[in-house]
Amino acid sequence: MTPVSRSQLHDRDAYISAFGDFVSASPSSYHAAGAVCETLSKAGFAEHDETAAWSPLEASGRGFVRRDGAVIAWRAGAEVDATSPVRVLGAHTDSPGFVVKPRPDFESDGWAQVGVEIYGGPLLTSWLDRDLGFAGRIVTRDGAEHLVRTGAVARIPQLAIHLDRDANKSLTLDRQRHTQPVIGLAGEELSVLALLVRELGGGRTGSGRGRAAARSAARAALTPEDLAGIDVRLYDTQAPQRIGANGELFASPRLDNLSSTYAGLAALLDTEPHPGTISMIAAFDHEELGSNTRSGAAGPFLSDVLDRLRAGLGASGEDAARALAGSWCLSADAGHSVHPNYSEKHDPRVRPLAGRGPMLKINANQRYASDAHGAALWSRLGSAAEVPTQEFVSNNTVPCGSTIGPITATRLGIRTVDVGVPLLSMHSARELAHVDDLFGLAKITGAFFATA
Repeated sequence: MTPVSRSQLHDRDAYISAFGDFVSASPSSYHAAGAVCETLSKAGFAEHDETAAWSPLEASGRGFVRRDGAVIAWRAGAEVDATSPVRVLGAHTDSPGFVVKPRPDFESDGWAQVGVEIYGGPLLTSWLDRDLGFAGRIVTRDGAEHLVRTGAVARIPQLAIHLDRDANKSLTLDRQRHTQPVIGLAGEELSVLALLVRELGGGRTGSGRGRAAARSAARAALTPEDLAGIDVRLYDTQAPQRIGANGELFASPRLDNLSSTYAGLAALLDTEPHPGTISMIAAFDHEELGSNTRSGAAGPFLSDVLDRLRAGLGASGEDAARALAGSWCLSADAGHSVHPNYSEKHDPRVRPLAGRGPMLKINANQRYASDAHGAALWSRLGSAAEVPTQEFVSNNTVPCGSTIGPITATRLGIRTVDVGVPLLSMHSARELAHVDDLFGLAKITGAFFATA
């Protein structure tokens, strides 16, 4: 993966190229968290172990901690103290798709197949007839965790038009029968677990000398019988690519929501926090499922980290409450651009378009956490970053989804504003954004970290 450099936040093309590398390195939430941690470590951020004692914040002003497929990182500005507010860019590392089931291997009518379960709300038909791989983490019987990914080994085949003459009128997939991928022919002793062991890559999580040697030894020694548990999903192996007549569009898997995760990472590395503040990124897992996990936004991860950082500053309960009252969370998650072929699905007057800037997301029923104060902050940040912004609101007949924003605001009482990059084809296996919007979100996030 191309390392994040300061020039990326001042060079749109360099930023987009590096973001494409990040997406390619992040076929699962576990890989995304690993890629973030690797980048931070190379930039001098100290990795923190949740089971160990943490040094005071003044002695480790830049750090990060990983919890499964989530990661939280921080960078303290000058003159931080027990009442210093935080500026949190909240995002998520997971995307809708398919997760491998237990006892996944089966055969049907001469084909070797893999049992998968639908994760979140993917656009199912977009996954048909694509070259797919498997990626995620495996845990061996000794408790060691390994990141794994294969190349293109699977495909969810669509039924030929000759066998369903009405397919172009209305294609409805049975979520169990029609979504199981093929990986080869029956009778060839194919096993997805054997594939994972054979293609083992990424090694044991964590850091330290000898990791490459341990990884090599693990590859040689492991067998499918050594696997005690797996968290593995399908991913589209087609690489991100700039398209459009002028190269202004970016077609990629997992823009929802690696677009926000990478924007936060790049801004954290590039931007010196405002004196007396602490810049943070909180990239949670499981947002597509509602965030109710230990590594999700509804879990205790962020509050745990904040409590430990405050303890390192010697904060009392009164100090911590004052700090939180002065803090902000920028909840960044991809949103919808007006679709040119389905324009009636959008609000008739609020018409966000690709290329016109990241969006402020508004919902009267608080599916998004933005309010008037959040709108004012967003306007100031756009002006400071010299990035155009726009607004999103749903058509009253098309209910909107939600984000980590309301969850974070509810759990912590922190002021929160929901924003994001406009997309076409959200929750497709391959989504579409404008390069200016992707770059603009990173620049605005930098302004957010630099703001008092």
